[in-house]
Amino acid sequence: MDGRPKTIGVIPARLDSRRLPGKVLLPIGGKPMVQWVYERARRSDLLDELLVATDSPEVQRRCADCGIPAMLTGEHPSGSDRLYEVMERTDGWFYVNIQGDEPTIDAEHIDLVLGPLFGGAVGVSTLKVAIDAEAAQDPNCVKVVSTAAGYALYFSRHAVPFDRDGEGGVAYYKHIGLYGYTRAALERFRRLPQSPLERAEKLEQLRFLDNGIAIAVAEARTDTIGVDTAEDLERAQAFLLGGVQPPPPA
Repeated sequence: MDGRPKTIGVIPARLDSRRLPGKVLLPIGGKPMVQWVYERARRSDLLDELLVATDSPEVQRRCADCGIPAMLTGEHPSGSDRLYEVMERTDGWFYVNIQGDEPTIDAEHIDLVLGPLFGGAVGVSTLKVAIDAEAAQDPNCVKVVSTAAGYALYFSRHAVPFDRDGEGGVAYYKHIGLYGYTRAALERFRRLPQSPLERAEKLEQLRFLDNGIAIAVAEARTDTIGVDTAEDLERAQAFLLGGVQPPPPA
């Protein structure tokens, strides 16, 4: 650990997904998706521990079959709430929330999100990646606008910023849903009620911004493929098994 406080990676993995039922256990090249997430995240040298957190005994059993540490939790409305339960039951100081439906996550993504936390200037961090104007129109793609100093101004499902005069040249960034937290930030998140912006956009990270809590946003060189549909699953499989990044959906 090189003298720094303990860092724990947590992969929240719900079985009851709406658009693609049971997606965290769907096979990619003979392995369940959550195993891909675990194995790729484990490449980061900055994680002292890595585990799956799930409310599903079936997911826990499958993880055990694959040699993956898994914690059975209660039911929670969000991944951050599930992460809070893990925090209460573990002894980490830094925590990384690694989505269970992000099988193309890379160690570089995890290392990038931990950088601002290790610097000590912020308690919450996340990632962005550049996208084109067409991809920004997709409401399933969450966008982030950040300051020149690298702190989040806003997250939205709309294409922000809005190019009012249609002159072009506007930079759009997709939010990659990987979060780093200090223990203190997670404790504060838990105490805060849902905010109006969070309820409107259905984006839990807006709870921090609504309450004046800074979020550092690091820029990644490569995107990830979050799996929400059968088409996403095909794209992830093409990348993981073929080694070539498919074009993003329009």
